[in-house]
Amino acid sequence: MTTREFTSYEDFWPYYVAMHSKAATRWVHLTGTLTGLAVSAYGLIRRRRKLLLGLPLIGYGTAWPAHFLIEGNNPATFGHPAWSLRGDAQMIRMMLAGRDAELDEIARKWLAENAE
Repeated sequence: MTTREFTSYEDFWPYYVAMHSKAATRWVHLTGTLTGLAVSAYGLIRRRRKLLLGLPLIGYGTAWPAHFLIEGNNPATFGHPAWSLRGDAQMIRMMLAGRDAELDEIARKWLAENAE
């Protein structure tokens, strides 16, 4: 699979959302990220350093299989790790704000414009 090139995060964002076009994928991301944050925070509070690995292990450990099994694509993280992390944060903020339908529309529009 070829990695797409982007000149800015603003150009990358609609692509990122399109790679999460199915609500189930987005909700798996949200669940994994929040669980990883909770485990890491607990580790920080209890001074258990190993638990600080909770965020990347649980976050990626849930998100990547969602891409393969639900979306049928490769995670954008593979080609754009920094922008993907920023995209995850933005996507999760929007979901927590009740803006999941807006994410659906961004994904639908990008996929329609970039159908191969």
